[in-house]
Amino acid sequence: MNTFDLSPLYRTAIGFDRLADMLTNASRVDSNGYPPYNVESLGEDRYRITMAVAGFSEDEIEITSEQNTLTISGSKHEERDDNEDREFLYRGIATRSFERRFQLADHVKVDGASLENGLLHIDMVRELPEQMKPRKIEIGSGRLLEGERKGKVKAA
Repeated sequence: MNTFDLSPLYRTAIGFDRLADMLTNASRVDSNGYPPYNVESLGEDRYRITMAVAGFSEDEIEITSEQNTLTISGSKHEERDDNEDREFLYRGIATRSFERRFQLADHVKVDGASLENGLLHIDMVRELPEQMKPRKIEIGSGRLLEGERKGKVKAA
């Protein structure tokens, strides 16, 4: 595995430490792979994460969005005493706790979440502020005369 030394970036660039942190975090490989998930684009500014969380109920899953990090964690409640009589020959449905983190781009907000048939759907939307949206600049038809620049209008 390659490692990159980003310390020169910290010495010469001010305010880019978040970018360096994102590069460092991206180099970490999550070998666990649990729970599996998909990331979809639903349109120009809409996204969805679908995560397979079979066996978890809504109250056992927590979704938090803080700054540009989306964290999804699940924790199973303790098994009740009536399950002690059960004897599993094979147990393939994982019920272990998990935590997944996703880095969100600027202005991407969580729009909603739903749990359906063992799949957790998290919908996100990118909402650009008005001042960041592209705007059309009209081209003027003539030059301003010296008096018009100073606020004086020439009478014709």
